[in-house]
Amino acid sequence: MTAICFDHVSKWYPRYQSLSHGIKSSLLHLPETLRSLKRERIRVLEDVSFRIDKGETVGLIGPNGAGKSTTLALMAGVVEAEAGQVVVGSRVSPLLELGAGFHFDLTGSENIILHGVLLGLTRREVFSKMKAIITFSELEASIDQPLRTYSSGMIARLGFAIACHLDPEILLIDEILSVGDFSFQLKCNAKIDEFKRQQVTMVLVSHSMAHVQRLCDRVIWLEKGRIMGEGAPSVILAEYEKSAQLRHGEDRSSAA
Repeated sequence: MTAICFDHVSKWYPRYQSLSHGIKSSLLHLPETLRSLKRERIRVLEDVSFRIDKGETVGLIGPNGAGKSTTLALMAGVVEAEAGQVVVGSRVSPLLELGAGFHFDLTGSENIILHGVLLGLTRREVFSKMKAIITFSELEASIDQPLRTYSSGMIARLGFAIACHLDPEILLIDEILSVGDFSFQLKCNAKIDEFKRQQVTMVLVSHSMAHVQRLCDRVIWLEKGRIMGEGAPSVILAEYEKSAQLRHGEDRSSAA
């Protein structure tokens, strides 16, 4: 059974040229400035197609700017594709980036309720999970404080605890396993292993090839918005590392 389907998906963002003559000069010649701000498009994904089956753990790898985080954002419904179709068949619990989706003037407990309701749970269902979320996050002393008083590590712990305890059918993870202290990382990895045993569908973005190798059933390699390879982790990771070494060698030759 298919959990996620990308069918010839393309995504781009607008790019504007900078003000080359300075702010004061540009304001004095505003009509010319507006005409000179030519709108361009940065293509982030181009004609990307793949399927992820229910219960699979799939890793997205590639260099910075390859389109990995945009792919997760499309899965989560945070952004929409300009072309093609994205179909997600289950409830998504995203961990897209540190602090994503949080309201920093609300308390930790209020953010838990907000996330649960946005995922389609009733307030009663969220309250039934509140104690487990707070205990997992280890934030009992700070849970009634506004998030603007939290450190980045505290926000990471709360985000992971919420995503993991609101019955995710699809879990999207963007580099979140590399934040927090070592003991919390161990706890996160244990929870991910538990989800694998329960056959929760997971999509993982990580620069840690060790994480990808250990956790993923399949790997999709993205580069410059296109799929370069897809298949077993051992095969695709070897191809990706070979490509990275060649690219590094070319960069050193150019610098010389």
